[in-house]
Amino acid sequence: MAVKGAVLGDILGSQYEFNRPKKLDWKNVPLINTTAMGFTDDTVMMMAIKKAIIEEADLVDTMVEVGRKYPHCGYGCRFFVWINGKVHRPYNSWGNGSAMRVAFVGEYYDDYNEMQEMAKKTAEVSHNHPEGIKGAVVTATCIWMAKHGKSKQEIYDYVAQEYPKSKYEYSIEYSLDEIRPRYKWNESCQGSVPAAIRCFYESTDYESFIRNIYSLKCDSDTFGAIAGGVAEEFFHGFGNVDAEGVLESYLDDYLLAILKR
Repeated sequence: MAVKGAVLGDILGSQYEFNRPKKLDWKNVPLINTTAMGFTDDTVMMMAIKKAIIEEADLVDTMVEVGRKYPHCGYGCRFFVWINGKVHRPYNSWGNGSAMRVAFVGEYYDDYNEMQEMAKKTAEVSHNHPEGIKGAVVTATCIWMAKHGKSKQEIYDYVAQEYPKSKYEYSIEYSLDEIRPRYKWNESCQGSVPAAIRCFYESTDYESFIRNIYSLKCDSDTFGAIAGGVAEEFFHGFGNVDAEGVLESYLDDYLLAILKR
């Protein structure tokens, strides 16, 4: 399940979102730090979208319903207002929030066009800037490609087409070795999606994917949420990572019930 990989990526990445040591030994540091990890708004909104799709419910109503249950899970300022206000209009955002919540779409829909259309819909309710929509569509498409047996090179080629290095500072065309010295924490889709997928592209299993994220001074929980579903689908699981143990330990009963549906 791609959505499991995305939620796990959120949880494992959360410990370094704002508290990454300057000289983190990312190749050897334990993946699980019980004092610093937890689910974030990424997981909450992923579960909201999954709930809406499965129940054929209104997307905005469900996002608001689920989102209000977790007022302190890390929403950005404008999205916090969107969740808690009386009016829920899109606000032209290009933030990576549209990409971090879309994993279930890439997993659920077999039809390519239907998947892309739904990915667009999940973005444009709030993140209706072209880059916000693109981030969601590209993320869902990469998950769909991995699920349908596409190669790493095919996934790479698709992302490179969408985020060419001639236009994007953190294009997937740049290696992690090239990105690490200059990457700065970035909450935009254009600064997150191609770099997160590069973390997958250079990985050999789910654990090495997570460690690639740790190697960057990035929005690490959201990187995990964006590309965690791609990694899970491509590698057909989590290898030696105790995914079920982490999910059972860190999700509450409400979110875990949605995840298991």
